[in-house]
Amino acid sequence: MRASVVVLLFCLTACASEPPPAAPEPDAATRLSTPLGDIVGFVNGYGAHTWLGIPFAAAPVGDQRWRAPRPAVAWDGEREALAFGSPCAQYGSPLGGATPDQIGKPMGSEDCLYLNVWAPPGRAGTPVPVMVWIHGGGNVIGHGGYYDGGHLARGHDVVVITLNYRMGPLGWFRHASLRARADAADASGNYGTLDLVQALRWVQDNIAAFGGDPTRVTVFGESAGGTNIYSLLLSPGASGLFHRAIVQSGGLGFATLAAAENFTDDADPGNAYSSNEVLAKLLVKDGRAADRAAARTMLADMSHPNVAAYLRGKTTWEIFDLYLGGAGALGPSSPKLFQDGEIVRAGEPLALMANPETHNVVPVIVGTNRDEPKLFMVGDPEQVTSMFGIPLYTKDPQSYEREARYGALSWKRGGADDPARALTKALPGRVYAYRWDWDEEGRRLGFIDVGHLLGAAHGLEIPFVFGHWELGASTQFLFDDDNAEGRFALSDAMMGYWAAMAHDGDPGTGGGNHPRWSPWSEASGKHRTLVLDTAADGGIRMTDIEVTANSLLAAMEAEPGLDTEGRCRLFARVFRFEDEQQWVDAAWDRLAGGGCTGLDRVALSVATTDD
Repeated sequence: MRASVVVLLFCLTACASEPPPAAPEPDAATRLSTPLGDIVGFVNGYGAHTWLGIPFAAAPVGDQRWRAPRPAVAWDGEREALAFGSPCAQYGSPLGGATPDQIGKPMGSEDCLYLNVWAPPGRAGTPVPVMVWIHGGGNVIGHGGYYDGGHLARGHDVVVITLNYRMGPLGWFRHASLRARADAADASGNYGTLDLVQALRWVQDNIAAFGGDPTRVTVFGESAGGTNIYSLLLSPGASGLFHRAIVQSGGLGFATLAAAENFTDDADPGNAYSSNEVLAKLLVKDGRAADRAAARTMLADMSHPNVAAYLRGKTTWEIFDLYLGGAGALGPSSPKLFQDGEIVRAGEPLALMANPETHNVVPVIVGTNRDEPKLFMVGDPEQVTSMFGIPLYTKDPQSYEREARYGALSWKRGGADDPARALTKALPGRVYAYRWDWDEEGRRLGFIDVGHLLGAAHGLEIPFVFGHWELGASTQFLFDDDNAEGRFALSDAMMGYWAAMAHDGDPGTGGGNHPRWSPWSEASGKHRTLVLDTAADGGIRMTDIEVTANSLLAAMEAEPGLDTEGRCRLFARVFRFEDEQQWVDAAWDRLAGGGCTGLDRVALSVATTDD
């Protein structure tokens, strides 16, 4: 996610919780030995051999908080891997797999570095590729236990792994006192990134026991998970640990070191929730300082060891509570990963990706959804009329669709097309782009047009990739018998393409009779993007769709039916969360022949649709 905006799709806490499923029974067919010890799992509903809650690192608690993960400790006896490990600490959200009774409340713990494995039966044969899923959720919500890799594993002969990683202020937090006398990894502040690297090291050391091939590891992930994959491409420590990458609706929203650490009134200012600002808030909240100014003075006199001990002595929720935004969620100023120069290379990301000497060169799939922003727009009371938490209709359908269209084009530019152009320079012919268009949710209760409200929104492609349709209470609003035939066919194709990438580094025809997915090309007249849709809406097809900064601005300039203020308002709405602020500022000055320069962009970014 570009911001930690919690949108409740269609069901709030009024939804009844389902009783927890019965615990599975250990199955002797899943018994095996790993370098860390003996383990037994079970056979899941798809027929995949399944092991849940396997530690891939030691618990990062106590003195290990805000340090690089240490290797997992071997266990004695046989470990029953029948239940997911604890999610990492977060405030519960339905978009992150929280149950209705967890929404808006603290959930998870700091002891959370666990992964889950699904494998096809018959491990005695040739090792199969490994697909490691990195969940999204703005790096503040989500966990590996929200996903079921059994269908993908059993149906496409791959080992699927889902995992947890530290999030929010435990995953990304940089301060001088934590760097003092620390090695480069401990000092980096990118602890969530280091968790992902450690999980990939675990794969190299252990996955052969599960039938996986450690020389064919694909990382795939969505939203913040996709952004984390971009960071792995730029991580020297991840070199050689993965061999293909699939980025779904990701982006390059990295924070600066100054934003992560400095006070807001420093010469190079930090953001309102930088580590120093948070420390000042803690001291005031504890009554150790009367106000922020006094806290700054106190911090200047505290030694690095004392500051580090003070931070590590706070409880999980004493830290998280400082970042609370609306609706029981971490606010938009929550920590973001950054290019520290050690764990993640420093420099302009696209330039680094274009140079084979400055990133981990592997075949890559990148893509976005046609209606990305609708997931965030559907919960906006300025744009959508709701009752009892259920969105009913948009207040201005034309404006809603227009904003969603341009927001999605912007996301495609920054999250897929710009990276595809850069990556192709380093590895021509091995970069593939897609756009996902499925919008056949239909109507509910006879008048709620879910296809219009959500369409091909952010994150909705994930069930198609896993071939698993249970999303809790929201499932009934998205998937039904009317859209089943096309949905299943599109899902089969997508699983085929994703698995073919894992097998061969080339999605090809998805292992079937689907259209051949051509790589991104800069040559004139070449198709560049694969559209993923059902036969009823044009089917799977290659197109020459491409978005650049200039083409996006030109389209906005030519958009009919808008006066100057309306055009400026559209721009302000679409780019209000844009990470590339320098580009946005320059484009704002150019838009409408300079007509926007005298207007208040922040005020215009607030929707003003009337009931």
